[in-house]
Amino acid sequence: MEAIIANFRSARHHQYDRQMIIKVKGITTKEKAKSLVGKQVTWKSPAGKEIKGKVSAVHGNSGAVRAIFEKGMPGQAVGSKVEIK
Repeated sequence: MEAIIANFRSARHHQYDRQMIIKVKGITTKEKAKSLVGKQVTWKSPAGKEIKGKVSAVHGNSGAVRAIFEKGMPGQAVGSKVEIK
């Protein structure tokens, strides 16, 4: 399943580099997004390296999910595609 990284998870004074907000194509409700919790997420860098993560929770009411990756994500990941398995 294909998705797009929307942004880092952030607070007022902090940005969490390992946690990303992901928008999944075709999922627009919170109920549908709940079915993705626990699935694996993979991001490929332009150099060909893979960073793996896991969908941890639903984010908001419009079908976005939060994913936690194994290490910090670069800024160039925002707006790029990820694969959910």
